[in-house]
Amino acid sequence: MAKKADAQSPAPHVADSHDLIRVHGARENNLKDVSIEIPKRRLTVFTGVSGSGKSSLVFNTIAAESQRLINETYSAFVQGFMPTLARPEVDVLDGLTTAITVDQQRLGADPRSTVGTVTDANAMLRILFSRLGAPHIGPPSAYAFNVPSVRASGAITVERGASKAEKVSFTRTGGMCPRCEGRGTVSDIDLSRLFDDSKSINEGAITVPGYKGGGWNSRLYAESGFFDPDKPISKFTQQELHDFLHREPTRMKIAGINMTYEGLIPRVQKSMLSKDKEAMQPHIREFVDRAVAFTTCPECEGTRLSEGARASKIAGTSIADACAMQISDLAEWVRGLDEPSVAPLLTKLQHTLESFVEIGLGYLSLERPSGTLSGGEAQRVKMIRHLGSSLTDTTYVFDEPTTGLHPHDIQRMNGLLLRLRDKGNTVLVVEHKPETIAIADHVVDLGPGAGTAGGTVCFEGDIEGLRASGTITGRHFDDRASLKETVRKPTGNLEVRGATAHNLRDVDVDVPLGVLTVITGVAGSGKSSLVHGSIPAGAGVVSVDQSPIRGSRRSNPATYTGLLDPIRKAFAKANDVKPALFSANSEGACPTCNGAGVVYTDLAMMAGVASTCEECEGKRFQASVLEYHLGGRDISEVLAMSVTDAEEFFGAGDAHTPAAHRILGRLADVGLGYLSLGQPLTTLSGGERQRLKLATHMADKGGVYVLDEPTAGLHLADVEQLLGLLDRLVDSGKSVIVVEHHQAVMAHADWIIDLGPGAGHDGGQIVFEGTPADLVADRSTLTGRHLAAYVGA
Repeated sequence: MAKKADAQSPAPHVADSHDLIRVHGARENNLKDVSIEIPKRRLTVFTGVSGSGKSSLVFNTIAAESQRLINETYSAFVQGFMPTLARPEVDVLDGLTTAITVDQQRLGADPRSTVGTVTDANAMLRILFSRLGAPHIGPPSAYAFNVPSVRASGAITVERGASKAEKVSFTRTGGMCPRCEGRGTVSDIDLSRLFDDSKSINEGAITVPGYKGGGWNSRLYAESGFFDPDKPISKFTQQELHDFLHREPTRMKIAGINMTYEGLIPRVQKSMLSKDKEAMQPHIREFVDRAVAFTTCPECEGTRLSEGARASKIAGTSIADACAMQISDLAEWVRGLDEPSVAPLLTKLQHTLESFVEIGLGYLSLERPSGTLSGGEAQRVKMIRHLGSSLTDTTYVFDEPTTGLHPHDIQRMNGLLLRLRDKGNTVLVVEHKPETIAIADHVVDLGPGAGTAGGTVCFEGDIEGLRASGTITGRHFDDRASLKETVRKPTGNLEVRGATAHNLRDVDVDVPLGVLTVITGVAGSGKSSLVHGSIPAGAGVVSVDQSPIRGSRRSNPATYTGLLDPIRKAFAKANDVKPALFSANSEGACPTCNGAGVVYTDLAMMAGVASTCEECEGKRFQASVLEYHLGGRDISEVLAMSVTDAEEFFGAGDAHTPAAHRILGRLADVGLGYLSLGQPLTTLSGGERQRLKLATHMADKGGVYVLDEPTAGLHLADVEQLLGLLDRLVDSGKSVIVVEHHQAVMAHADWIIDLGPGAGHDGGQIVFEGTPADLVADRSTLTGRHLAAYVGA
């Protein structure tokens, strides 16, 4: 008989001792030898002013190394197809688990990408309709708007014993509308924008970008032989006009080179109209906006689906109807379906749709194009994939998950973060909002300043410790803006009548001018629809939205804001040489790294490495260019300066350059004084990019400024500076209209317009207009109740 075991608890297993993620000597970007320990299976929030190094530590060090180590477990063959990742600048990273990054990068803006396709909801609906839809039209692909129907027949040779030819036919039923090819819109081209029919081809009749002058595109038409290139297009015969505009692809020799001739319209459609508009160069996007009108496809009425897919229904509802429904309504419709043969599928679909509602996206529809989602909405759509995941002991990394959320929705988001933690996961969150910092188990505060003044850990511990710590975050944690005693009086009104964009319900509102107006309401209540649909950017209106800045790792604040032009001219004038020498993308570039400052080495089956160029030592310019000086500094030293230092440098003395000084003043105004002029745009945070955009637009001659959540990515301490900037804009005679959720901005407003009461079809109405004090006293809306609690009324 076995002896009874001792009653004492067994010694902890050695496997249970790995409960910390250890980071030692992190030096990525501006981090200064950072060493910290992060508890696993807890919620850790990283705080600090914009540019203090939070993203460098969380995304570029911890998450990046986890991803790189996972990639190295694949075979060399598979790694050949994956992006190569360099090892982060860190001495030791210990205790890492698989990291899932849920960032704010916009979802792909492909015209056929929708909310339904980027989650599994659309795929599950297609299977559901292929099983239950009547009349039955085919497999799931028959309901997919990105699968075309294909029919083919022919002979194939079968080698089985004696070879013999067999006739076969192949059919695939897809759900794509043949007219618009699954896009839901068709393009109507304004021919007068493609060519000037009073001129001949040789006189430059074609006005499409890239077709002017003597380039290959214009020579293709001039030397084709189908028409006289010296005859005005208005004198072309019917056949010549057809050959010029519509001729199908034809192989021919032009200037001794084999080329394919094609009519101008199909050529422009293939080269420009089939691409994502957002990814185009600005001058081509401008041309497309001018020359092309996109209208709803008349055949599928914008549903993207073929007639057969639209005719097949379940309980009187087609898949097009289901995708057009608000997700909260669709969840209810699915709940009402009782079909034992597909019970597991219905359960999974219902869970996915309810996750949308739970995360505050119940107001979307599955047919909504994914490129139209804001950064915050895109991040929450990505979260849906993980809420039902069976994975545990995973590290989830979030980048400001409260962006674009009303205070009412933030509580819901906090609940989701805690649920992920309670499943046994490590949750790392970069965040500025005190409501989310307050739920953290562990806080890491970086700073003390931004850029070179940051990059160190100022505090590690719990919330109470942060409050008592005396760091910038600790001091400002309990800051609450108070209501203004007096508000400005409007100088006029911008009348909006009968606004019906998206979910707006025939809204009539007067937006006051000459004051700071805040438009607020829960996510999905119709704020952006009202502002961008009724106050279009154009004459006298400067609109700074949240669309991402397009720029490569060669782009930096100096090139983006146009600051480099006056700097190059000043250097050229002082040294009596060409301005092109002082551009790292032009004649002055180091020949070894082509002006990039680093050399990228592809190591085939291992992660590629970016190493500082040995020739120019990362300065990006040829040695001869660095011999030219302005005010005692060379061009590489100027680009390494911070905005604050450069403002002083170009403000007086030998380097006095008024044009550069003006741009630098605007960058300092929006709180970007710590950025270095040559820092690649790819290393800037979302909030920094929007403020860079705002600084650029401040030079525009506009009387009305429309800003979309300018506090995104701003630290509590920086919000005060932003309010000062908004005040200066209004006091200089501008009208400022801000779409915002931050209570400090609401409290500071002269006038508030609150939309709601809910999201989607439960919103779209004005529920309050008046001063912040009236809203707090009234407390009839969600915003009013949250603002009253915030100001302590």
